[in-house]
Amino acid sequence: MAEHCDLREADFRLTRCRSSVPKARATLRAKLGEWRADQSAAYDGELVLSELVTNAVRVPAPGDRMVGVRIECRGRGEFLRLEVSDAGAGRPEVQRPGELDKRGRGLLLVEALAHRWGVDERRAGIGKTVWAELLASGAAPAEAQIAAVSVQPGQCVRVWGGWHTVRAVRSERYASGGLAVVIVLSDGGPALRLHAAEPLTVRTAAPAGPVISS
Repeated sequence: MAEHCDLREADFRLTRCRSSVPKARATLRAKLGEWRADQSAAYDGELVLSELVTNAVRVPAPGDRMVGVRIECRGRGEFLRLEVSDAGAGRPEVQRPGELDKRGRGLLLVEALAHRWGVDERRAGIGKTVWAELLASGAAPAEAQIAAVSVQPGQCVRVWGGWHTVRAVRSERYASGGLAVVIVLSDGGPALRLHAAEPLTVRTAAPAGPVISS
């Protein structure tokens, strides 16, 4: 693994098999721990990297071709860039699968979690590089639309025409295999159960007075 500590980046290669997905997550977790990055950067980064590597190992490509991964981190995770390169043809596109579809939500989750993402032709060799850039919550506006999987306790979420404070958040799997997020609200209302990539409008702190719909 080649690393340039002054740039806080790392490059490594993976074989085209399922076991490479947890290896990629573990490597990212180790590097961000070494760089003392914020936990939110590690959590969202692992989700995004998992989806990018999963797509890369599935795409048809010559058997001896490996998947390349590059990680770049600035500060303590205020900015995180993930790049995954493969030798496959074509360009990945965001799909809008139905509720019962078992696949097709990967890039939907990447789109929801990343500040921006895209696809570039590889500068050397065949194939492409899919990249995603993530910003820490502190670098985002006080009120913003984020993926349900990124919601944290203590934030206010806008649902049912008003603002509600989040008491707890947990994740679970749909029967079809997708990732669901359960958001428990402090006012005792019914919990929200959403797909991980479902967009929600949040703000960082509860309003000082009574919650009133605008």
